[in-house]
Amino acid sequence: MATGYRRALLKLSGEALAGGKGGGLDYGVMGTLAAEIKQVHAMGVSLGVVVGGGNIVRGAAASGHGLDRVSADYMGMLATVINSLALQNVLETLDVPTRVLTAIRMESLAEPYIRRRMMRHLEKGRIVIFGGGTGNPFFSTDTAAVLRALEMEAEVVLKATNVDGVYTADPRTSPDARLLPELTFQDALVNGYAVMDANAFGLCQANHLPIVVLNINQPGAIARVLGGERVGTLVR
Repeated sequence: MATGYRRALLKLSGEALAGGKGGGLDYGVMGTLAAEIKQVHAMGVSLGVVVGGGNIVRGAAASGHGLDRVSADYMGMLATVINSLALQNVLETLDVPTRVLTAIRMESLAEPYIRRRMMRHLEKGRIVIFGGGTGNPFFSTDTAAVLRALEMEAEVVLKATNVDGVYTADPRTSPDARLLPELTFQDALVNGYAVMDANAFGLCQANHLPIVVLNINQPGAIARVLGGERVGTLVR
């Protein structure tokens, strides 16, 4: 099967792993996500995955309740490791070879993030899940996703959301909202479309790394994008 992209980074929110539960892990939803990733793996695409931690603890929100911001952000990073390990285990039950690499050293659980090691895993056909964010406070998992995408020489960042792409307004509250099939980075900035946080978006723009915003609940969406179909919104 010919692919439109040979190497990609998938950014999943922690909330996506919680499904409709609002928090924690929904293993049914995770099984569905893992099956989607297995489909991509079978296409021969090299895939990295960054998972957020908002289903367990969100650093920025915790700091808003009086926790020290640095401590709160580290708690959020640890939450991403929990999610990464859970996703790894579900993928391996489907016989998808997977490695978790963390920006915060914890060798009892996962390998430390070393770029050469990560590239070798990709060359061997393994899915690589990046845990621990960037390893630094004050940076979001969106920024971690773009950073890892650049380091792994990905051709695209897939931003998985609960809507079909970028709209002119919030489709849940504005019936006149239109789906935008394609945007330039400049259009997104001028019109204030929230594709990713500012740091992550700026990194993509500076390095000419395209972003595809897609609906993770749409069966086969990830494989279709990587196979060259136009799904969701392409930002480039």
